[in-house]
Amino acid sequence: MRILYGVVGEGMGHATRSRVLLEELVKRHEVHIVVSGRARDYLAKRFENVHGIWGFTINYEGNSVKKWQTVLQNLKGAVAGWPQNVRKYFELVDEFKPDVVVSDFESFSYLFAKNHFLPVISVDNMQVINRCKHDAALLAGHEDAFEMTRSLVKAKLPGAFHYLITTFFYPPVRKERTTLLPSILRPEILTAKSEPGEHLLVYQTATTNQRLVELLKASRLPCRVYGMRRDLTADLVDDNLTHRPFSEAGFIEDLRTARAVLAGGGYTLMSEAVYLHKPMYSVPVEGQFEQVLNALHLQNLGYGAYAKEPSLETLTAFLKKVPECQEALASYQQNGNTKMIAALEEQLAKAYEHRGSWQEVSHG
Repeated sequence: MRILYGVVGEGMGHATRSRVLLEELVKRHEVHIVVSGRARDYLAKRFENVHGIWGFTINYEGNSVKKWQTVLQNLKGAVAGWPQNVRKYFELVDEFKPDVVVSDFESFSYLFAKNHFLPVISVDNMQVINRCKHDAALLAGHEDAFEMTRSLVKAKLPGAFHYLITTFFYPPVRKERTTLLPSILRPEILTAKSEPGEHLLVYQTATTNQRLVELLKASRLPCRVYGMRRDLTADLVDDNLTHRPFSEAGFIEDLRTARAVLAGGGYTLMSEAVYLHKPMYSVPVEGQFEQVLNALHLQNLGYGAYAKEPSLETLTAFLKKVPECQEALASYQQNGNTKMIAALEEQLAKAYEHRGSWQEVSHG
């Protein structure tokens, strides 16, 4: 089977989980990958037939999304990037001719499929927002943000052949062609042995969040910090903070031995923390409700705490509850990625029968 696999490049979580599925797919199928942003280099080091395209990016300041700067940044990028995407489109038509498309929240591969009447299998965590029911009490105070985000997610990949949604929380499904499955985890996470420690693992994608630095220093806790100093080639000690250059092995080591995790509301790290039974203090990026929803469910399950804005008071309260969170997390178990891989192969086989003739039966 010839598979076109699209990976959105904003953030690295999509790339790391796609890597897991791609490693399985290339054993049995011919796969071409379209991907944008930093994720392109990550996947190109591991797979053949990786095609770089232009994709949407987000502009941050502190711990919030700068909406106007994001619009301008993407308008400028589209001028240079769109011709590149058009060229890639015709190359794939002429040379590859895929049978089925898999999309991790990526639009180019989806539009390619629609133009060629190919079935699309959606694999991501975002569709849980649109295709599941969420308790009204959980969303209290967030109704407008939820409805806006739900509309955007619904418009992203409408009419897919099937939606495989990765999750560590399981709200009721409200739409057909939808399956909830355990989180996709890297082999390095699956083999990591969780051990107790004293340090906080801190991960931040926004390099300008100096308010958080001041809070961490005031906590007097040993903190191993990733993401805020991307210029580093070696550890930089600043009082009780140790800023560390990115290292996949080093990060996982610090995660498996952490007392707890302090990060945004990104799904990938949150799901890894849940799997390793590490309580998490989640401070979602302002303007990204998907992260807020993840944090709300995390808190509702007793796995951690949600904070709209970090403070010494809420961080201290969370740390006191770490033993309770660990007890709640002890019940979470999953058998690697076996369910997801089996579900994907099942849907690929079904979708293959509809190649060249798939028409969406609903916009649900």
